[in-house]
Amino acid sequence: MKSRLVSNAPGAQVHVVVLDGGEEAFAALTKFANEEKVSAASLTAIGAFERATVGWFDFASKSYRKIEVNEQCEVLSALGDVATGDDGKASLHVHIVLGLSDGSTRGGHLLAGTVRPTLEVVLTEAPAKLRRRKRPDLGIALIDLATT
Repeated sequence: MKSRLVSNAPGAQVHVVVLDGGEEAFAALTKFANEEKVSAASLTAIGAFERATVGWFDFASKSYRKIEVNEQCEVLSALGDVATGDDGKASLHVHIVLGLSDGSTRGGHLLAGTVRPTLEVVLTEAPAKLRRRKRPDLGIALIDLATT
């Protein structure tokens, strides 16, 4: 992983993070956010994976149904945010659309993705702190604006 701060404007630091082949995207981006002490940010990304796991949230079971994509795929769009989780560490929430070789797509919450050949991420920090809290009634952690 390589990164560069491309804008240090007050209120909107912008990082470009480039992941290399073989890196697991969700873990690498979480590590970056923790190392840079990111507490509120949005992110976008494009690139490709050699395989990925996306999830569809099932409210009945309060868990993600995993959708495995076991082939080379294009990251057509990835949108997400970073907040601070209950454990005080960076918590990512990323939705992704993957393009397959036949032109079909798979999408959902990014759970894991092995980069091949690259993933280019633009992470824009906000001058705030966001807090993501576990909602027992839903089974997921959501941004809680009452605590930010």
